[in-house]
Amino acid sequence: MREFDAIIVGLGAMGSAALFQLASRKRDVLGIDRFSPPHSEGSSHGDTRITRLAIGEGEQYTPLAVRSHEIWRELESETGRSLLTTDGALIISSAAKTSVTHVATFFENTLAAAKKFDIAHQLLDAGEIRRRFPMFNVADDEVGYFEPSAGFVRPEACIRAQLTLAQARGATIHRDETVLGFDASDAGVMVTTDWASYACARLIVAAGAWLPELMGDDVTRLLSIYRQVLYWFEIDGDPSEYVAGRFPVFIWELQGKPQGVYGFPAIDGPRGGLKISTEAFEVTTTAQTVVRHVAADEIATVHRDYVAPYLRGVTDRCIRTATCLYTVTPDFGFIIDRHPHSDRVIIASPCSGHGFKHSAAIGEALAQWVVDGRSHIDLDPFSLRRFA
Repeated sequence: MREFDAIIVGLGAMGSAALFQLASRKRDVLGIDRFSPPHSEGSSHGDTRITRLAIGEGEQYTPLAVRSHEIWRELESETGRSLLTTDGALIISSAAKTSVTHVATFFENTLAAAKKFDIAHQLLDAGEIRRRFPMFNVADDEVGYFEPSAGFVRPEACIRAQLTLAQARGATIHRDETVLGFDASDAGVMVTTDWASYACARLIVAAGAWLPELMGDDVTRLLSIYRQVLYWFEIDGDPSEYVAGRFPVFIWELQGKPQGVYGFPAIDGPRGGLKISTEAFEVTTTAQTVVRHVAADEIATVHRDYVAPYLRGVTDRCIRTATCLYTVTPDFGFIIDRHPHSDRVIIASPCSGHGFKHSAAIGEALAQWVVDGRSHIDLDPFSLRRFA
């Protein structure tokens, strides 16, 4: 039986980063994924993901975001690929908001983190938002937080780059192989798949929405899985107004709506459309039963309720859609911790819908855990103990 220093289950955001970092530290590491990453079955796809340094979900995330930006620039230098675009992020909110972005004080937390970590930013009133970004139809009592160093990352490109470099450094990658379970003991961990069994000293489980299949109830009870839909709507008018550099990524905590809306600049030319989405947390699903088809009435409702009233120059013609999965904890925080019953097993998900921006640094921290027994960035805020 082949034995490894470490095995990683799931090669999405966190798993691919951990595989690259462990291979870079000359560890004999195996990565296993039930699909062929990067793929569109989980949570790490859709062309773009928002990245920001002042984190509204809590200041404990900012060191991860800052380090992730550094790592992506290093990866860009080594691979020649474009991974990170910093064209700014605009967060819009108000005292009258009825939608919440993950936590109730998201806007206030963002501003506090920016001040604490000295992140360059600007506060804009409604008039200044209209002047600088006339595409947004803001109300008079809405305000904006603009962060120039924020922007978007390309999830598929990041995963592909890290897997390619990991393999070049000696990592073993098994695609289209399903992990059925694992057994941890004082001597090590045995991982069983639909192909074979493997032994390792350390196991990292970064399986996202497939965690419930692998974890016991003490972890699974904390997880809720939600289907999210991404939409690309046609631009009506001059598409140059919506390109990166002129149109920022945005997050909008809306008034009078149960959900907010977020979106990205047009990165695929005049026919590529504008990517826009909301976040829905009403109905849970599973990785096996999620509905991948996006119905016409879903598209029409989102445009009517969340696009047309707020964004100028975006038609109701939807060019394409995609679905992804959020695996969410009760406090919308991450779980990055050793398994309750074995220090040899590390749980490195879920991300609760805001994880990709931190994933490169988390991969590095996980590798430090395996190699050095501790990480440079404090991961204690993401431990299971907070749910006790």
